[in-house]
Amino acid sequence: MLEVLRSVIQEVSRAGDLEAVLDIIVERVKDAMNTEVCSIYLHDEHDERFVFMATRGLNTDAVGKVSLALDEGLVGYVAERAEPINLEDAQNHPRNRFIEEVGEEPFHAFLGVPIIHHRKVLGVLVVQQTQTRRFDEGEEAFLITLSAQLAGVIAHAEATGSLMLTDTGKKRGSTRFLGISGASGVAIGTAIVSFPEAELHEVPDKQVEDVETEIGYFQSAIAATRKEISTIAAKLQDRLQPEELALFDAYLHMLDDSAITGEVIALIKDGEWAQSALRKVIGAHVANFDAMEDAYLRERGADVRDLGNRVLSKLQSTDTRVQVYPNDTILVSKELTPADLAKVPREKLAGFVSVKGSGKSHVAILAEAMGVPTVMGVEDLPIEILDEKPIIVDGFEGVVITYPKEVEKKYYRRIIAEEAALVEDIKVSGDQPCHTLDGHRVRLWVNTGLMTDVARSLDRGAEGVGLYRTEVHFMMNDRFPTEEEQRVIYREHLEAFAPRPVTMRTLDIGGDKALSYFPINEANPFLGWRGIRVTLDHPEIFLSQVKAMIRASEGIDSMLRIMLPMVSSVAEVDEAQRLISQCYREIIEEGVEVEMPDVGVMIEVPAAVYQARDIIKRVDFLSVGSNDLIQYMLAVDRNNAQVAELYQEFHPAVLHALDHVVKAAHAENKGIGICGEMAGNPSAAVLLMAMGFDVLSMNSTSLLMVKHALSNFEMSHARELLASVLKMDNAYLIKNFIDDEMRKAGLGNVVRSRRRS
Repeated sequence: MLEVLRSVIQEVSRAGDLEAVLDIIVERVKDAMNTEVCSIYLHDEHDERFVFMATRGLNTDAVGKVSLALDEGLVGYVAERAEPINLEDAQNHPRNRFIEEVGEEPFHAFLGVPIIHHRKVLGVLVVQQTQTRRFDEGEEAFLITLSAQLAGVIAHAEATGSLMLTDTGKKRGSTRFLGISGASGVAIGTAIVSFPEAELHEVPDKQVEDVETEIGYFQSAIAATRKEISTIAAKLQDRLQPEELALFDAYLHMLDDSAITGEVIALIKDGEWAQSALRKVIGAHVANFDAMEDAYLRERGADVRDLGNRVLSKLQSTDTRVQVYPNDTILVSKELTPADLAKVPREKLAGFVSVKGSGKSHVAILAEAMGVPTVMGVEDLPIEILDEKPIIVDGFEGVVITYPKEVEKKYYRRIIAEEAALVEDIKVSGDQPCHTLDGHRVRLWVNTGLMTDVARSLDRGAEGVGLYRTEVHFMMNDRFPTEEEQRVIYREHLEAFAPRPVTMRTLDIGGDKALSYFPINEANPFLGWRGIRVTLDHPEIFLSQVKAMIRASEGIDSMLRIMLPMVSSVAEVDEAQRLISQCYREIIEEGVEVEMPDVGVMIEVPAAVYQARDIIKRVDFLSVGSNDLIQYMLAVDRNNAQVAELYQEFHPAVLHALDHVVKAAHAENKGIGICGEMAGNPSAAVLLMAMGFDVLSMNSTSLLMVKHALSNFEMSHARELLASVLKMDNAYLIKNFIDDEMRKAGLGNVVRSRRRS
């Protein structure tokens, strides 16, 4: 069965369309299981029915024409239960529904398996026999495994609009893809696909007009690859046996083979971009090798794939054209990186879309800080066909719409206008301090990382910086920045915000924040070497950064605050304090006149929550990093789209932890703030204010919304709400309760603007 399964999967991967896939499945399953019938029913979302889509053994004339209600027959029963149904005699089952048109009257044995993708039943795979018998466990397992493979294919076909379920149906032009909200807002524009270098399968389709130049790029890449392979072979000639060196000869032969180069050139002559032409040709040849029965020949597919990537890397270095970004560019990528965020000129950038990642990833946070609508985790998005195509990004709901209809564009233009009007309405109080209706003062600070954040933050009335992400500069570089380079950057921020306080977090890498020149390869990076652990293990990095921060504050009427990330023990605090004191002492000895900065700790792990009282005795302030704290408390990887729904800001455990930390800080008469995304959610901000947080620090895009919400709320009411929610045990109930109270207070528009939270 395993060999059959492998063969079926390979055939499916080569199939041109969904209809061909379904035909392959029913044919191969029928043969492999030696059964008389194999059929597939697919869920038609438009009509809310299961459509008879493919069969071997039943009436093929009924394909695409016969359908069942969702709760009808054994097919509906399988879908309803979302588990296999194995019946010895289906005809005696109360849910059996005889369908004359498909001709299933004589069949008794029945095994139906749901086709499920992301908890959604897409269809049902059925096998039947005339004899009365029960299919065995091996047969059932085979069908379950195959249905899991089929689910991905169907989901992709559904997502791309190529799935046509009925004879009257039409292929969809406009298609909605569900992802995860990364940064709020809506964008309407043109998709530009950003793909990694030398990753052949991720190269997008693209048309060119200058065919001759394109052929020239390809031929130059072939020549460069030939030279590279010949050089490698020459270097290894004395170290390898003749039969091993033959591999390089095989590579050179493939480059000379007109079956590859000729096919690529033919596609280019048809107007295809050289890179996607190469992708298609190499993909077809790899698929042929994968389908071969001989194990040795199958392995040659890997050689062809490697050769294709080699040619691609040369092609990319040979291709000298400059990417032109249209107005309202929406940058689409398999996995957005901080470097991607800087690719598009800001005046042309409208939105971001990432196939991987979550709304709480570092990239999403940076996108929110830039005020760019973003959707993450759009796993079914066919990026290879989206380049230069119209697209809508809904950062409120986490939706991407490709080839949008005019009515959809009209709807989203109205949303954009409403949001702009709301921002203008609340800008009036932008430069005023935040006070609740009953006079309680709330300090609202901002999180920054780029100089582009500064003007927007000040324009919106930021009273200080609660988190300056120093790692952004490190991530945009190709080496560790020098102390002087860091000093210049830090001074720009201090000068821009003077006399307001600026809280600079020491280097926080690891987890989802990687440095290309300082790789950290771990099986579980979020529980590994990151944050303060890295910099204490490398005091040269820590000392250089702290000295740069302190030197940057010389002569500036601004309060520098240094904050330590990912602290999990008081020992780490003590060691960091020792190093900071050392830096300060050495700078003073040089004759530089600066004040010793306040030092604080980020509360981001449960250990720090329970040691908050001990930690605060050693430092000047605490600041909760809610993003990581929620992640660690709930055991949810915030970059994993599969578990994104489990990342809950209003989880009772999270709220009780926050309340505990505030009480610990205030017991020692020390200040406490919060600088995670939770602070930028107006509904959550009401509860945080009630807990007693002294500072709420957020991205500049959230600042006005939060100020508007708190300024139109009473502190006394907020405390009543907090008392109520601390008695609740369900995150969804808490969120709905708070949002309802916000609406009652006339703040429904603000709640709408933060739907992603």
